[in-house]
Amino acid sequence: MILEQLITSFIASAAFSILFNVPKKTLLPCGFVGMLGWLLYVLLQEVPVNPILASLAASFFVTVVSQLLAKLFKTPIIVFSVSGVIPLVPGGAAYDAMRNVVQNQYDLAVQLGAKAFMISGAIAIGLVFSEVINQAIRRSRL
Repeated sequence: MILEQLITSFIASAAFSILFNVPKKTLLPCGFVGMLGWLLYVLLQEVPVNPILASLAASFFVTVVSQLLAKLFKTPIIVFSVSGVIPLVPGGAAYDAMRNVVQNQYDLAVQLGAKAFMISGAIAIGLVFSEVINQAIRRSRL
């Protein structure tokens, strides 16, 4: 089952890379970054870790890998980080929240909406936190 998830996350990340019009030489690495981020997320879920913390750790990891690949391929970090976080986006939870709103189940809708919002925030914080650490390391070397 995990192999299917890894293949699917690779395809999703690579497909979104095509939509974002990234250079052709970076398509496979973009898919690889998304797959690695999803792998970390799934492994943390097995521990078990809260999905919000798992998303934070996975997005942090995606950004670290993106920084390394950006140097290797001499492209902007955003080429890898945006496509890398695609598998982590809580689209299913947001859909379930809106479905529960339509079905007048507001208590469940609020819970799912809050969870989707917190996971989205964790992804954003992971991306920013990794970049802040990277900048601090660069400045300390000067």
